[in-house]
Amino acid sequence: LTKAEEDKVEFKDIIYEVRDRVARITINRPKQLNAFTGDTLKELTLAVETAGADDDIGVVVLTGAGDRAFSAGGDVNWEKEGGLERQILEPYLFHVTLSRCLKPTIARVNGYAVGGGHHMAYFCDLTIASEQAIFGQNGPRVGSPACGAIVSYLTRVVGAKKAREIWFLCRQYDAAAALDMGLVNAVVPLEELEETTVEWCAE
Repeated sequence: LTKAEEDKVEFKDIIYEVRDRVARITINRPKQLNAFTGDTLKELTLAVETAGADDDIGVVVLTGAGDRAFSAGGDVNWEKEGGLERQILEPYLFHVTLSRCLKPTIARVNGYAVGGGHHMAYFCDLTIASEQAIFGQNGPRVGSPACGAIVSYLTRVVGAKKAREIWFLCRQYDAAAALDMGLVNAVVPLEELEETTVEWCAE
């Protein structure tokens, strides 16, 4: 997008902000624990592509609105109505876009990062978590198959055995456990999460 075109883009489900050469993309559905729909994923994809192509941006930060959740994954009402089946490639396209972004990406995890939200966090280059963050998968419990690049990439992050545990058992892991297994880079108190993210962006 050109700068003029970028200024005209109006997002409904996300907030896109640029400050100090940092593009911040915030999933803005706090009442739904920042769970996404197909529209959210399309907006996220456009935002990451826009940031990646902007020479004035050095870092991209992905986060969720509020203090409760980074993202709880797919919105259950959207999935119940067949949204996931109608847009089956959308989640995968976003993760491909995220992994191919030309700028370093940082996941600022302020709470629950579960299911598709968990994918987003570990697909980012770096992940900074608050002490109250919770990570995990729930696919097998809700009939959502574990397949494709989003599964295989997790083995590169935490190792094959741990990745299988995460996928098969659907356990939830606190921030300390996530740090221990290499799922995140740093854990800080919630009140220090913003300051730490800004520091990492500057560095």
